[in-house]
Amino acid sequence: MQPGGPAKTPPTLFASDLHLSRKRPELVAAFHSFIRGPARGAAALYVIGDLFDTWLGDDQLRDPLAARVAVAFAQLARGGTAIYLQRGNRDFLLGERFAKGSGATLLPDEVVHDLYGTPTLIMHGDQLCTDDVGYQRFRAYWQDPKHRRRVLALPYIVRRGIAATLRAGSRRAIEGKAEDIMDVNADAVACAMRKHGVTRLIHGHTHRPARHKLVVDGRPAERWVLADWYRKATYLEVTAAGISPRMI
Repeated sequence: MQPGGPAKTPPTLFASDLHLSRKRPELVAAFHSFIRGPARGAAALYVIGDLFDTWLGDDQLRDPLAARVAVAFAQLARGGTAIYLQRGNRDFLLGERFAKGSGATLLPDEVVHDLYGTPTLIMHGDQLCTDDVGYQRFRAYWQDPKHRRRVLALPYIVRRGIAATLRAGSRRAIEGKAEDIMDVNADAVACAMRKHGVTRLIHGHTHRPARHKLVVDGRPAERWVLADWYRKATYLEVTAAGISPRMI
């Protein structure tokens, strides 16, 4: 025991939807401040999707921005913070090469980790937006490893063109959709929590930060939604005492 009482257990941090891009240098700077500041000394850092605004394959590591992000993660990992990454809808081609270079563990799309005694379901969250039928068809296509391999086999410049086309199509599609269609479906949330036997879910994707109190199969439950980084850099701090939103 240290003087002054027992040692404080380090927190676990969650961030999502950073959408890092050269077009947003202020958020890239905020990311590096986050890694050098709050993340240093944390027990673990989870970035659960859309770390990058676009990821065309792990050969994107030759891009200076991507390389610096990987180096920053690796330095954090060497300091003792475990790093976990999930793919989002913008960086679904993120692979093991990037994870290895970052000293990180690449997680599956749905995973349960015990956080200070509470089993917690962790996911990007786009799979919960089941009312958006068009998007779910798109997601199912890209979830197929066969299609991913075909795209990754294309020259980098061709993949960049495909990404630009997909982004333009996505913007047009979003403009024509009702807001509630792009949010999670309550039944899909309950089904996911029931499937994994949990009473806590943390996800991103919708850019609608909130804590939702639920009842799933008669048990009190909670769903935490992470904020995006478009306007300000934020994260969730999880400790044995609970969860708190933080701003960088």
